[in-house]
Amino acid sequence: MTKIDNTKPILVTGASGYVASWLVKELLEKGHTVHAAVRDPDNKEKIKHLDEIAKKSSGKIEYFKSDLLENGSYAEAMKGCELVYHTASPFTSNIKDPQTELVDPALLGTRNVLEQANKTESVKRVVLTSSCAAIYGDNADLKNTPDGKFTEEVWNTSSSLNHQAYSYSKTLAEKEAWEIVKKQNRWDLVVINPSLVIGPALNPTAVTSESFTILKQFGDGSMKTGAPDFGIGVVDVRDLAYAHYQGGFKPEVKGRHIVSAYNTTFIDMGKTLMPKYGKKYPLPKNKLPKAMVWLIGPILSKSLNRKIISRNVGHPFIADNSKGIKELGLKYRPLKDSMEDTFQQLIDNKLF
Repeated sequence: MTKIDNTKPILVTGASGYVASWLVKELLEKGHTVHAAVRDPDNKEKIKHLDEIAKKSSGKIEYFKSDLLENGSYAEAMKGCELVYHTASPFTSNIKDPQTELVDPALLGTRNVLEQANKTESVKRVVLTSSCAAIYGDNADLKNTPDGKFTEEVWNTSSSLNHQAYSYSKTLAEKEAWEIVKKQNRWDLVVINPSLVIGPALNPTAVTSESFTILKQFGDGSMKTGAPDFGIGVVDVRDLAYAHYQGGFKPEVKGRHIVSAYNTTFIDMGKTLMPKYGKKYPLPKNKLPKAMVWLIGPILSKSLNRKIISRNVGHPFIADNSKGIKELGLKYRPLKDSMEDTFQQLIDNKLF
């Protein structure tokens, strides 16, 4: 049981990111002092949204320059912190070199932050933002699970540097975290494993991030002839931020936690937008036959190659989110609300 002192500062790595920004908001509004680790504190445009939140909150924010790949760069930011949130990790499908663009930052960054936790006497708990991608690589992996669903006991064994490299990077990074925590007994590790994150961004530049790519395709005509029958889990970024908060401050919380509100599909996600946006935007109404996805998938997206299509299209995503609900006290908001809020932000930013 790890009790965190509310008066001590709290470190958030990658603090200006999509998920981290909502976590910082949660912390500031509850009166905490946040040590925000960012790559460039002098880039005021990237942290402006956090400054605005801090002005309206009872908490305080301090910025620290840090780099995932630079040893010791989190030392100053971590000083005096009992609680560390490590959220920083790259998320993109548009990559040329998966080792240097995905694996190295995820793996070496996690090692860097956690080894600093070993050196910082005040640290009692680290909350790591991992991913459901560390639990599974493709929907076809579901057939190898003990009860026909993804749980916290399951690990991704199907991804590699050449297939689902992002999932591979998240798996290696989380495994590294568990290896590091085993070798000491001063601080404990809580892991949050979200599925696809949707919901509005606090940081305007985050609207162009990977998390918004699918919803952008719903509105720009890419899926007007239909959507692949692709099973997927989704969670609202605001619910995910709350899950992180609870993971830090509930003393009894331990281990991994699937944070995924709904087992859904692209078609069902699109249906939630129909009542409000169906007349004005070319939302996907039909399920594309797998044969057609096979032909046009690679044109729709570079990440939809033939192997990914064969192992995901026509396969459901089924995750058991009961541990997260029970241990973290989560109550997920309706999928329709998350979808509408995200889609409206894309419209407001004139992204289609």
